[in-house]
Amino acid sequence: MKIFTKQPFLIAEIGVNFYDIAQKEGISDMDAAKLMIDEAKSCGVNAVKFQSYKAENLVSKNSDAFLDSSDESQISQFEFFKKYDKFGKEEYRQLADYCKNSGIMFLSTPFDFDSVDYLDEFMDIYPISSSDLTNIPFIKYIAGKNKPILLSTGASTIKEINNAIKAIEEESTVDIAIMHSVLSYPTSFEDANLMMIKDLAGNFKNYEIGYSDHTKSDSEMLLLTTAYNYGATILEKHFTLDKTLKGNDHCYSMDPSDVEIFNKNISFINKINGKKNKQPLICESSARKQSRRSIVVVRDIKKGEKITRDLLTFKRPGNGIYPSEINNVIGKVAKKNIPQDTLLDFEMLE
Repeated sequence: MKIFTKQPFLIAEIGVNFYDIAQKEGISDMDAAKLMIDEAKSCGVNAVKFQSYKAENLVSKNSDAFLDSSDESQISQFEFFKKYDKFGKEEYRQLADYCKNSGIMFLSTPFDFDSVDYLDEFMDIYPISSSDLTNIPFIKYIAGKNKPILLSTGASTIKEINNAIKAIEEESTVDIAIMHSVLSYPTSFEDANLMMIKDLAGNFKNYEIGYSDHTKSDSEMLLLTTAYNYGATILEKHFTLDKTLKGNDHCYSMDPSDVEIFNKNISFINKINGKKNKQPLICESSARKQSRRSIVVVRDIKKGEKITRDLLTFKRPGNGIYPSEINNVIGKVAKKNIPQDTLLDFEMLE
């Protein structure tokens, strides 16, 4: 069963990018988050997604340096995540209310049990990060909330995905979407492996398939568009208002102009997809008659003469008797004289 009625369903992962936007614009963190929601809504995004956690519940204070491509790669994981964990229950409740009033869906990925609990009050669908795919106790806890789940599968095996699904279904009968993802930031184009979308669809036939993208946006948004063409009906990508910012996710985020390009692609695809069932189209009516062939007599035929195969050939236009009807013509007798090169009609025969 589909989790979202709209296809594709596009999710802009604001994540923690609003903290950097706030600093750049000289506004509060809350105002920056709302600004990004407004921009996402304006350019045609269907949902925004944040990240909910407290650093002390996510990573050990004795963690190693954070392995990231940004200029913050020398700080520890704990120090990094502590910079971006200022929001809690009341802040995300405010953002959820703001999204509701703005007509866009609110989502946030929980990274600790406390976040799972408070998000349950104002969130209808739970995203689960690739990083928690093997965190079975955590997955079971989320499943216990009995809400649909978006399960990201970066860096995972089919067996691990099956184990995660089994854990969910032991607790609940909720709908599950399986999201192809690559746990590499940013993901190089050659590592996107979009064919894995088709592999997931083949392995998990009863589940909706999506794609969470971590590549840098290509100029025509062809990567995300191709993911949709390959069967991913839920698409998510990090979102920013400035790709040049040095924060963690901005360089591989999409911005409003990217979203507009993507939506134009989808509009064009829907336009050219048209009807599924093969049948003649209205636009083909004239050509169907002009370019198809009819049964034509090769010489003058006299009234009462029997029609034989050697008297017949096939020529355009196609508004006479189709060649496929030739066996219903051979053996009949001409009711009247039929001039050479005439398109036969059954009314001429008996």
